[in-house]
Formats: sequence, C-alpha cells, structure tokens
Amino acid sequence: MFRFLVPLLIASAVAAAPPNIVFFIADDLGTRDLGCYGSTFYESPNLDRLANQGAQFTNAYAACPVCSPTRAALITGKYPQRTGVTDYIGAAQPDKWNRNTKLLPAPYEMQLALEEVTLAEMLKPKGFATFFAGKWHLGPEGHWPEDQGFDINKGGVDRGGPYGRGKYFTPYDNPRLEDGPPGEHLPDRLATDASKFIEANQTTPFLVYFPFYDVHTPLQARKDLEAKYEAKRAKLGLKAKFEKEGPRDVRTVQEHAVYAGMIEAMDAAVGKVLAKLDELKLAENTIVIFTSDNGGLSTSEGSPTSNLPYRGGKGWLYEGGIREPLIIRWPAKVKAGTTVDTPVCSIDYVPTLLAATGAPSTKTDGVSLLPLLTNTGKIADRPLFWHYPHYGNQGGAPGAAIRHGDWKLIEWFEGKTELFNLASDVSEKNDLAAQQPERVKQMQALLKAWQQDVGVKFPSPNPAFDPTKPDGRAAANGKAKKKAAK
Repeated sequence: MFRFLVPLLIASAVAAAPPNIVFFIADDLGTRDLGCYGSTFYESPNLDRLANQGAQFTNAYAACPVCSPTRAALITGKYPQRTGVTDYIGAAQPDKWNRNTKLLPAPYEMQLALEEVTLAEMLKPKGFATFFAGKWHLGPEGHWPEDQGFDINKGGVDRGGPYGRGKYFTPYDNPRLEDGPPGEHLPDRLATDASKFIEANQTTPFLVYFPFYDVHTPLQARKDLEAKYEAKRAKLGLKAKFEKEGPRDVRTVQEHAVYAGMIEAMDAAVGKVLAKLDELKLAENTIVIFTSDNGGLSTSEGSPTSNLPYRGGKGWLYEGGIREPLIIRWPAKVKAGTTVDTPVCSIDYVPTLLAATGAPSTKTDGVSLLPLLTNTGKIADRPLFWHYPHYGNQGGAPGAAIRHGDWKLIEWFEGKTELFNLASDVSEKNDLAAQQPERVKQMQALLKAWQQDVGVKFPSPNPAFDPTKPDGRAAANGKAKKKAAK
C-alpha cells in the first residue's frame, strides 16, 4: 500500500503548490499594437501565441492614461488616487507650472510611499522569490524595487525611459543594471536576466515582475528590424496620415518602422522567457500576464502609433488613452482560447494573484478575475473610474471618467461633460450628454461619490492664463508632427 501512497502524496503536494507568476507590462503600448488585437503592420508572434494559449481580454483598462499612476495601481491593487501618485513622476508641480493653460494641475506624490504594500511584499508569506526587471518610475533611490519587496532589481530606477548613453543599447548608464557587451539590446538583456532567475529558483514559487522600458521613447530599434519594417511599409504602400484631436495632430495609420521594430524586439524578449518556462517544465503552473500601462503614443513625441478605431492616445481619457491589451495564461486553470469581454482594470491583478496563490488577502480596490478566467462565474457589476487632474505632454486636458456597462462619461475640468455609448460608438464620436441628462446626472453622482472615497485632488484656476496667447495644450505639436512624419 505504501508504494501507492507515495505518488499520491507527491501529486497532492504538486497540486497544492502555489503557481509561479510572470508579469509582463509594456510601456506605452496601445491596445491595437499586437497582431492578436488587430494590427496588420506590427508583428508579435509570441504574444499572439500566448493569447491563443490563455485568455484574451477585449475590455481591459489602465488605471490612468499615463505611466507612474498605473504602475502604482498595478503593484498595489489600489486606485492611484489613494497612493497620491496621479501623474507621471517628474511632471511639474503647480508651483512650477509655466504652460499657458486654463488650469493649474493638482499636486501629486513623487514617490510610492514605503508604507504601501506591494505585490512582492504580499507574496512573501507564501515563500515567493521575487525579481524585478525593467522600468520602475515610482520614486527616487530609497523607493526602488529592492525597497519595496523585491529580492533582485535589474534596471528599476527613477527614470521614465532608458536615457543612458546607448539608450536601448549598452552602455545603459543605469545604476541597477550592469553594462553588457557592445551591441547588447535592453529587452533581450532583461529577458536573459529573468530567465536566469527562473532557472535558479525553479524549485520555489517565484514572481518575475517585468515592466519593459519598451516601447517608450526614445524611439530606437535594432537596425535589422528597422530595415525589415521599412521594406514592409514600402511593399504595403503605407504612408503617415494625421487627423485633428483637440489642439493636436493624431496619427491614423500604423506604419512607423522603428516602433514596429521595438514591438518585435519586446515580443522576442517575451518569447525568450516563455521558452525558459517550457524548458524547465514550469509553464503548466505559471500564471503569465501581459498588459500595458497606458494607451499608445499617438499625439506627441513622434506619435509612433495609431489607436484607431479608439479615439486619442496616451495622456487622454478617451479609449485610446486607457484601453489596453491584456492576456493571461495559466494552463493548469485557464482554458486555451478563452475570450473575456467584461471590463477590467489595473487594480484587479493584485487581488487575482493573491486569490490564485493563496496569499493573505489585503484591502484593494480591485476584484479577483479568477471566476472569469476559469469560467466558474462572473464578477459583480461595477463602475470603473479615472481621475487625471493634470495636462500631461500629449495634449489632453485634466478630467475624470466613469465607465458603467456600455456607458462612459468624461468630465473635462476645463468645462465640458461628454457621454458615449461604447457598444455603438467605440470611437467616442457621438456625444449623447445633451440627449441623456438623467443618465449624466446618475453617472456624475457615482463619480463624485468615488472621488470623495479615494480622496482626489482637483486642478485650480491658473491666474497667469492668457487667452490671447497660444494654448499650452498645443505646445510643440508642429515639431512633433514633423518628427513623426520621418
């Protein structure tokens, strides 16, 4: 009898083992920037395969239209307003504001407080080894990943992009990433480090938290990939095209060769890490998540992508600024080829991972997505909220938004309220606010109650605003368009 009992005990122990976690976060990747989300110019074979092997979400959202607030939400499970990180860290505070805008942006916290409990810290009671690779951008030294629960930090500092001498190539000039040999490429290097960590920790549960620097500016690709997509663009006869979005020009065609090369290199890095999971036979009980921190950059800084049919892009509260790709694979629990249409948000991943691993629960603003992933139920109907009391760099204005069901309301703090039905108008072209005053009132009440609950801050009138001078929202637009057309 004993010889039969031993395999049963081993099987039971394996079944009880918490899943490993590999969490990829792209930077500035739009929801239409992958092949599995409809791009016909960019190529992402590894992520397309990942989507086929797991669950692909069609209504996933970032918690903010810019990076640092979403990153705070991703790692705490809280709306960014609770952490105070409501703009990208490094943006001008109101007392330093020098742009000609109607409002002064609200003040914000310039670091994620050490008192905030991160996903890495939440998993420690379950014995997780924790690894960070890539972009942090949640505060100065003393607030870096190693101060927030990560055993190893490769590249996570205060910067919002790879701004060393080599940019995306060594020398990185990064105090948490050793320079590699000449020609080494940042996404591949970080994937190599992540793979080494997985191999070294294959017998214990692990968290690999991998927020890419890609595809954030500076726009820089491997020369072979840039040449590949220049040839593809010429073969397809694609040319840059722009329309107007408020005071800015917005790109309407995906054809940027450098950006395409950056996406393919990021995709290859994902593939390298996934291959290591396969090699070590860890894929079955490893949760892999891939998402982005905000919408694609379409109105500024080279405007490298188009988010159509979604309106706007990074820095805007329209769908192009907050709707994201989201792929979750967990072969042990999630059926391949699953599609999830339920709206979800950055705040949901922490509670999902805590539930999946059996780690102690903590108070978050999100909900576990396990019922959706395992097809065992639904999540309760709920609104999702945004509050961005800043101007950013992409031409958007300060505002707040709520999505409830198919309806989305945006309150622009400069003085306009818009209402859209996303089921019939995903491009947000038909403002129904005047036709639906009662619905506007109901959604405004929900938004106001949430704002009070999370303790938001609002912009204030700008005493230096001069309506006879150029609008600060349009600053550098001509220069950006000229650069984007190259």
